[in-house]
Amino acid sequence: MKPPVLSSVPQASSASRLSPWAIAAICIASVVLFLGAAALIAGLLVRGRVVEARQERMQRVRAVEAKLSTFAQGQSEPGLTYTNIKVPKEPWSIHILKVDRSRKDLTIVSAHARNKVLGVSMLSDQARSVPAEFGRAIAAVNGDFYDRDNPTYAGDPRGLQIMHGELISAPDTACIWFDNEGNPQLDEVKGNFHVTLPGGQKMPYGLNQRRGSSQAVLYTPSYGPSTRATGGRELILEKEGSGPWLPFEASQTYRGRVREISNTGNTRLTGDIMVLSFPPNMLARLPEVAAGDVLQISTETSPSLKGVKMAIGGGPTLIKDGKPAFSMKNPPPGTSGEWRERSKYERHPRGAVGWSRTHFYLLIVDGRQPGLSAGMKLAELADFLKELGCTEGMNLDGGKSAQMWMNGQIMNSPCQGEDTVANSLLVVRKAETAAGQ
Repeated sequence: MKPPVLSSVPQASSASRLSPWAIAAICIASVVLFLGAAALIAGLLVRGRVVEARQERMQRVRAVEAKLSTFAQGQSEPGLTYTNIKVPKEPWSIHILKVDRSRKDLTIVSAHARNKVLGVSMLSDQARSVPAEFGRAIAAVNGDFYDRDNPTYAGDPRGLQIMHGELISAPDTACIWFDNEGNPQLDEVKGNFHVTLPGGQKMPYGLNQRRGSSQAVLYTPSYGPSTRATGGRELILEKEGSGPWLPFEASQTYRGRVREISNTGNTRLTGDIMVLSFPPNMLARLPEVAAGDVLQISTETSPSLKGVKMAIGGGPTLIKDGKPAFSMKNPPPGTSGEWRERSKYERHPRGAVGWSRTHFYLLIVDGRQPGLSAGMKLAELADFLKELGCTEGMNLDGGKSAQMWMNGQIMNSPCQGEDTVANSLLVVRKAETAAGQ
């Protein structure tokens, strides 16, 4: 008998077959379940990263607080402490001067190289330039951005500077100053500097800067040895009447009599005169002015800086009213590719000043040094100031200028070594007679 022939493939019954629609439904359900699981896992991962970032930030805050409360021997003075915080992950090397605001024997002043607008010098030289009657400089950081491309005008600050009550540079950007009650202020200061000519015509003027082709410039003896302007017309002014004169101050009105008129330029700046300089292309529309005529000069600002003894420009503002004022870590669409804008979103050496209710902070962040410190973006600098507890904070000049000095030595690692700067912020221990007042 022959064995039965068996089919090699079993035949599925019609009842066990799945329709194409059922198969599709199963596939869709599987995909939905998979995507749901993936979303759940992704959410848990994101939440984990957020928690991890928060924990990391809190650890950094605690590390900052701990390091600010303990300092190496020889790195502090009464009311002033220095520390160097290192964050290997970035890497960052951050140098901090912490000044106790309650100390009546400590003050912060601005200084400029050789006490003139033109010129640059080492921080140590600027520290030594503090007049003995004001006290002794014990620490310093570099100050505002300045003209460095043209050696003839090197040192001219970009923004405001008031030094021991004397206005030497006009406002242009964010500024910090101390009001008449000694409280620090941070704001955008606007200058409405104008001169009224004998016939009543008013015109704006620049102060102690390179004369361009379209604006008059007023020069005071704090500019340098001479105006360094060629041609045009220069009115040599002397004091008229019993009102204020030199040293030049903000938010004042002055009366000057024309002593002499020069058509050659580069007038020498002696201790008792000011010079109003007009470029050649303004002469055709300039009213007749003769020796003996009287001009009125205004240094009006908004807000008023009348009586202010110390001010310095910088910017941008980083912290305002306890909140970061600069928070963008990447450039917004349409940002200019120029260095001045682009560099805000890149890591570079930085300088900053800020304060809390109890302390002032002067910061330098090293940069452009692989393995030591990469530098910070402005938004990162703002975040760090906030971690310190600052309610107000402003960016200072950075790059190769970013330097900190204390008791005779540079404390940080400048990216191109110790170098000259135009101006600075100094921590000064007042002379005993001044501190006791």
